[in-house]
Amino acid sequence: MRRKLLAGTAAASAAVASIQSYWSVRRLQQTRTPTASVHPPAPVPPGPQRVALVLNPSKLQAGPTRALVEQACSEAGWEAPLVLETTVEDPGTGQAEEALRAGADVVLAAGGDGTVRAVAQALAHQPAALGLLPLGTGNLLVRNLGLPYNDIAGCLRLALHGHERRIDMARISLRNEQTGASSEHPFLVMGGVGFDASVMTDAKQDLKDRFGWLAYSEAGVRHLPGRRRRISISLDGQPPQSRKVRSLLVANCGKLPAGVDFVPDAVIDDAYLDVVVLSPRSLLGWTWMAAKILLRHRGGIPVISYYRAREISVWSGDPIATQLDGDPSGSITSMTARVDPHALMVRVPAAPGPSVVPASRSWVPHAS
Repeated sequence: MRRKLLAGTAAASAAVASIQSYWSVRRLQQTRTPTASVHPPAPVPPGPQRVALVLNPSKLQAGPTRALVEQACSEAGWEAPLVLETTVEDPGTGQAEEALRAGADVVLAAGGDGTVRAVAQALAHQPAALGLLPLGTGNLLVRNLGLPYNDIAGCLRLALHGHERRIDMARISLRNEQTGASSEHPFLVMGGVGFDASVMTDAKQDLKDRFGWLAYSEAGVRHLPGRRRRISISLDGQPPQSRKVRSLLVANCGKLPAGVDFVPDAVIDDAYLDVVVLSPRSLLGWTWMAAKILLRHRGGIPVISYYRAREISVWSGDPIATQLDGDPSGSITSMTARVDPHALMVRVPAAPGPSVVPASRSWVPHAS
């Protein structure tokens, strides 16, 4: 009887979340407000530009997108774009490096979040700008910059003739002491360990192809019954603290699909990362947390905590799953993420108005 009650409650919660997501999507499509920033964007300098297109050929809209870019360059009287296709072995970094060697003023990343992240790795601290043409499932950076993520032609106009500004990146070192594996990666929106990473890893590809980001909801429901994991956390070199968590996220900016502003105080160029610790123990805790996020409630609740730091280190006794910008990145026993301030020039819309940088949130002891 108790299992049936829990299953019914979970189904009802999922239905409510789906309805909320639908209306949130409608609002986001109308507003597309960008994540807050410190520095306003400046208009792209006039004159001809050398354009490079780094294209993921596996995406459904790859062919039409290439044609759009070639037509736009022709209509502007510029030389034809340099078109470089990604491969399984190189998802975009090598192609972007080739574009830089060819003298590109703007490198268009046409693909999903993985393509964007790979291209950004090559463009960090370079004069060339990153333009975004969203062909993926999440298109997380596109949403956070206020670009029209459901309008490739509109994104192209902004990438060629819009505004530009520098934003922060994050760099993360991942280590697994049990396997001896280690790696380093950039990310632009959000990295995480725990529940969210397990959801990203286990989302079914056929559902992603059919329903886009909604496929993650199905995986999320399957992982809800899991237990909290004990990890140690250190911010900016302070002594580590032990916490029981379901998930820990490190955010450069905070908007997710479905109109969810997961980290409402995140600022994309403030030289800080936002750290979110999620520690619900039960379905009630998840419901409480979801209500806060979806209803944009500003007050604090015990099951979700926010902090800001330039560097964060995490240790786990047993391997724990990780994700970067929505892509699974393996299991780790420790990681260190640090901000790379103003590393990337991006093409964006004009600023909608002034932004305010939030006050720092201190790292204080928290009972588990």
